[in-house]
This record gives sequence, C-alpha cells and structure tokens, in this order.
Amino acid sequence: MPSAAELAWLIPVLPLLGACLSGLGLISFNRTVNRLRKPVALLLISSVGAAAVLSFAVLAEQLGGAAPVEVLFNWASAGSFNLQMGFRVDALGAVMLSLVTTVALLVMVYSDGYMAHDKGYVRFFTYLALFSSSMLGLVISPNLLEIYVFWELVGMCSYLLVGFWYDRDGAAHAAQKAFVVNRVGDFGLLLGILGMFWATGSFGFEQIGSGLQQAVADGSVSNGVAILLCLLVFMGPMAKSAQFPLHVWLPDAMEGPTPISALIHAATMVAAGVFLVARLQPVYEAFPAVNLVIAVVGTITLFLGATIALTQMDLKKGLAYSTVSQLGYMMLAMGCGAPVAGMFHLVTHAFFKAMLFLGSGSVIHAMEEVVGHEPVLAQDMRLMGGLRRSMPITSTTFLIGCVAISGIPPLAGFWSKDEILGQAFGSFPVLWAVGFITAGMTAFYMFRLYFLTFEGNFRGGDTALQAQLLAAAGKPVGSDAEHSDHHKASLPHESGWQMAMPLAVLAVPSVLIGLLGTPWNSRFAALVDPHEYAHMAKSFSWAEFLPLAGASVAISVAGISLAAFAYLLHKLDLAQAVAARFPRINAFLANKWYLDAINDKLFVQGSRKLAKSVLDVDSKVVDGVVNLTGLLTLGSGEGLKYFETGRAQFYALIVFGGVIALVVLFGSLG
Repeated sequence: MPSAAELAWLIPVLPLLGACLSGLGLISFNRTVNRLRKPVALLLISSVGAAAVLSFAVLAEQLGGAAPVEVLFNWASAGSFNLQMGFRVDALGAVMLSLVTTVALLVMVYSDGYMAHDKGYVRFFTYLALFSSSMLGLVISPNLLEIYVFWELVGMCSYLLVGFWYDRDGAAHAAQKAFVVNRVGDFGLLLGILGMFWATGSFGFEQIGSGLQQAVADGSVSNGVAILLCLLVFMGPMAKSAQFPLHVWLPDAMEGPTPISALIHAATMVAAGVFLVARLQPVYEAFPAVNLVIAVVGTITLFLGATIALTQMDLKKGLAYSTVSQLGYMMLAMGCGAPVAGMFHLVTHAFFKAMLFLGSGSVIHAMEEVVGHEPVLAQDMRLMGGLRRSMPITSTTFLIGCVAISGIPPLAGFWSKDEILGQAFGSFPVLWAVGFITAGMTAFYMFRLYFLTFEGNFRGGDTALQAQLLAAAGKPVGSDAEHSDHHKASLPHESGWQMAMPLAVLAVPSVLIGLLGTPWNSRFAALVDPHEYAHMAKSFSWAEFLPLAGASVAISVAGISLAAFAYLLHKLDLAQAVAARFPRINAFLANKWYLDAINDKLFVQGSRKLAKSVLDVDSKVVDGVVNLTGLLTLGSGEGLKYFETGRAQFYALIVFGGVIALVVLFGSLG
C-alpha cells in the first residue's frame, strides 16, 4: 500500500477536479448548476476536505520520522537536456499543506453563510477550489520552474477573486492593480529563474545553491551577477508577499469578498512568497548581501504597514496593513538567516489572521443589516461600537486574535514574533530596534480596532454621520438603492453557525499552537530543520531570553494601555494630542506615505502620457508618411495616365525628348 507521501499528488488534484466539474457545469448548464448551489458547494468543500485529510496523513508521517519523498518524471527532453516535473514532500511542505487545506476548508464553510444570498455563489466556490488547488500545487513543486507555473495560477485566481464583484468599479480596479503589480515582481522572478538555469544548468533548489556557489568559485559567474540573480528571484516574493515597494496591491484587495481576504492574507497568496524564500535558503545563505537586502526590505515593510494601520478607519483595511506589517516580520527573519522562525510566524499568523478577517466579515455582514450594503458605511469603525454585547462569539474570538498578534504570552503570536526579534537582535541590532518599536504599534492599532468596533455605544444609527461619510467618499446620500430600501435592524446580531463555527475552531490554534515553538524546546524546529533545532537547544540562554521577551511584552502592554486610555476610557484625545499637533505626519500616514499617489503620478499617469505621445507620433508622423506616399502615388498615376495614348509616334517623341534632356544635362556638367 503506498504511503500518504506517495499519494501527495492527489492533494492539489482533488480540489482541481471539483473546480473543473463545477466550472464546466457553469459553462454548459449555467441555470441548472446555479440552482444546485448547495450540492455543488458540498462537492467542493468535500474535495478540499479530502485534501486536508491526506495532508494531515502526510504531516503525521513526517512527525513519525519519515524521509522526504520526491517523485520526478521527464516532462521534456532535447539531447542531453531533460526538464523534470513531479512533486516533493518534506517536513516544510507537509506543514504548509496542512495549513493551507485547514484554512481553506474553514473559509469555504464560512463562505456558505457569508455568500448565501449572492447570485455568484457557485462561481465563488469554484474560484475558491481552484485557488486552493493552485497554492497546494505550488507547495509540493520540486523545482523553480514548476513553482513558477503554479505561481502564475495563484496570481490568476487572485485576480478572479479580488475582482469577483466586477460590476463594482472599486473591485475591478483593485483586481487590475493586483494583477499589474504582481506582474512586475513575476517578470523579475522569471528573469532570475532563467538566469539561475544559465548559471547552474538546473531548476532544483539544492542544485542551484551548490551550482551557483561553484560557478562563483571557479569564476564562470561573478559574485555581482550571482547577487543580481538572487535579487531578481526575490522580486517575485516581494510582490506576492506585499513587500515594500510592491505592497500597494494588498490593501486594495479588500474589495473582494471578506472570505477571500482571509484566505489571501492568511495561508495562500501572501504565504507563497515567504515559502519560496524559505525554499531558496540553500541559494541565499551563501550571499550575505542578499540576506541583508531581504532583512532591510522586510524591516521597511513591517514599519510602513504598522504606521499606516494607525490611521485606518476601514476595519478590513486596518487588518490589511497589519498583514503587510506581519509579512515584513517574516521577511526580516528570512534575511537574518532564520527561516524556521519566519515559517513559524507564518503558521501562527495564518490562524489568528484568518480568524480576525473572518471576524471582520461577521461584523460587516451584521452591519449591512443596519446600514445597508454600501461598503463605505458597513466597514467604517466610526459607525460601529458596542457590538460585544450583541455578537459575543465574534467579539471573543476577535479579542483572542488581537491578543495573539500583539505578542502577549502564552498566545501564539508571542512565541513566533519574539523568536524573530531575538534573531534580529543577534544579526542586525538596528533592524531589531525598528521591529521592537513596531511591536508596540501593533498592539496599539489592533486594540484600537477592537475598542472602536466592540466597546462603547453603537453608532450605526447616526444618520448624520452616515451622510458625512458618504459625502467624504464622493457618494451621493441615498444613491444606493439597497441602502435606502434595506430594512434597518436596531442592533447587529451574531452570525449563523456556518460563520461562527470557523471562528471558534481557529481560536484554538491561535491560543495553543505557539507552544510548539518555545525556544528552549521548539518541536516546530525539530520537525522542519533538526539541525536548527540542535543549534537552538545548545545556544538557548534564559539570561538572554528573559530580558528580550520581557521588553517585548512590556512595549506591547504599553501599546494596549495607550489604546485603552484613548478608545475605551476616553481619557486621551489623540486627535488633539497627536493629529492636531503634527498635522503633516498625520496626513503622511493617512495618505499611506503618498505611495499610491506617487505610483499614480509616475506609472499610471506617466504611462498614459507616454501612450498619448506614441499615439500622436503614430497618427501624425507614421500615418502622415503613409498618407503622403499614397497621395504621391495617386498624383503621379493621375498625371502619367495622360501619357498613355497608345500612339507609337507619341512614345518615340517622349524618348527623343528624354535623350535631348540627358545630353543637355551632361553637357552642362562637363
């Protein structure tokens, strides 16, 4: 009987088959398939569930000490060149498979409640299954070329899902923005992959690592070229994992349905970049300059995301910038040469961030019953407040997520984030200082979100504030038919079991899974990298751990306390204390460091001006030359037709005249 690892190829295939069946059904029998929404959803949820069961079987084998499994076959051959495809299962891949299938399964169950009344229900579930299949295929890919194939499939699915409500201008523009920004990173990734193959003759991770080092050693490739190739490959993760300056697509991706935000921000698309950098550690570890660039980019990203999150009033966008910041922490770990710490934070973050996004979806779903389906109103925290009493499950799980991401022990986020900060302290103390300050900002803005949403008095019935927010967003008051005709409930109420159950399930690992990564006995490190585990066990010191951990907890508690004084107890008016005193800084943060404006000016408007100039050249110069040539041909033809008389004497006269003209011309020249 084959082992679970030998059947791992079925993990991406099962959701793919379900997506193909429902997709072909939508194309061929659209009305019938849309009427069978529940059976189709059950089929697709079952396919992801079966993939999850097989993934956990693979993980169990790896926990039992099974050796990595790699199955390859020749996909294309030409002479001595063989291009191999297949699948690879090791401890890192097993962890990712289990994570992706778990979060995807819970998101699909949640979506049954969230999207229940959406006319695109079946199409949504089809996209979800295809997205999950693409990510799972990426995880088990054994080489860079196969990863690139699934990398692009993940990008295509994200375009479909972010732009799911394509009839909304915001969703259509967000999907286009995500697609274009990711193409920038993917172009660099493709160049890097081709360059790596040119330098090493291989697409395999370990083979590229050893081959590139050998090529540099024997002089066939210079050190600068090797670093350039590494950085080109890193451009792909920069875009996929929303690293500065290619992070600008991720907050706009909130225009898609909330379950998509949970899936993209937790375990799939943004995790793909961090996962690829972890896979490429055999390549990067030989080049300290590359690791330094990765660490600096990650540090800028974590600080940028946190500072922008401080001013957000849109609940989902606040969480989106939080994701940007946390991804920066993961990249900082990778740059410090600590991929185990980065991957551990990816795992813990996936659970509590999925829970936070699904919790925000529960809140927004409930708010829509009060203020209508206008996102400007349903997602603005200024219209929330007091929801803890009417939504106890959502508020409790959201609070757990806030405590976890703030780094308060013993919840999951403390162990993973503290491990990253400890690694940064030993490698790059300046970058550690930035990460340390950002930890305090994280605690502040997350509890700001919690207090504005769940504590105090409910503000959703304030029609004057609603009108003000609509006007500020450039939307005429009462223009939304759904909003004006919607039945107004007195208070939002708790979501149904399909939405509440995934929140409760995700709360468990958000609390407990961090205990698998305690630095004195990290069972996560023992599974993923036994050599790193042995090093951690030998080098661990309570004298080093306690001061750093204590300082991390202290600054997080300070951030929570400041948020409580400002937004729970109302003892501090930050608008007057900070925003009014430092208006330029406040405007800088509120306008997202003006990066969107700069991109619009340089790239959007610049490309339009370039296109207009090219159009002018085409219409005035190229078309002018073509038209002039046509006119000359027409004019000469019209003139010459009078010389076509058919009389031989007339033709002889013309020849004689031409000869006389040539004699006169040459005579004058002589």
